[in-house]
This record gives sequence, structure tokens and C-alpha cells, in this order.
Amino acid sequence: MTTISLKLPDSLEARLTAEAKRRRTTKSAIVRDAVEQAFAKKKGFVSCADLVRDLIGSQPGPRDASTNKKYLEDYGLERRHRTR
Repeated sequence: MTTISLKLPDSLEARLTAEAKRRRTTKSAIVRDAVEQAFAKKKGFVSCADLVRDLIGSQPGPRDASTNKKYLEDYGLERRHRTR
């Protein structure tokens, strides 16, 4: 991965810092995403992931939910509770 430097106005850097904190990620990751989105829009291609990018990671849950199969063991099974 190549490193570049970037000069930002103080107000934009403050917004970037706040967004990184909100998303619990790095400023570099946000800048990379923004550059990728800019190039994707230029080509006219928008994926489903692009449409929900700001929602990814915004809901509480286990950090390994997408890779740990134990969370899917009973997914979709209807559970019936008997009442007495």
C-alpha cells in the first residue's frame, strides 16, 4: 500500500476526525472509501454496498457475526413457545 500526504482545511479535518470516531475506524479508511466512491460514481456504477456503506457497522452485535457460523445455526427456524 502506498502512502500519500494530504492537506485539509482545519474544518474538514475536524469533520473527518469526528466521522472516524463515530464509525470507529481510521481517517485513512474514510478517505480511501471516499476516493473509491468518487471513482465509482464517475463510471456510473453504484453497488448495493455503496448504497449502505454509511450503515455498515452501525448496529450493535458481535464483531465476528459475518465470519462465525455459530450465529447462523438456527437462522430462519421458527421458534414456537408453548403457553400453559
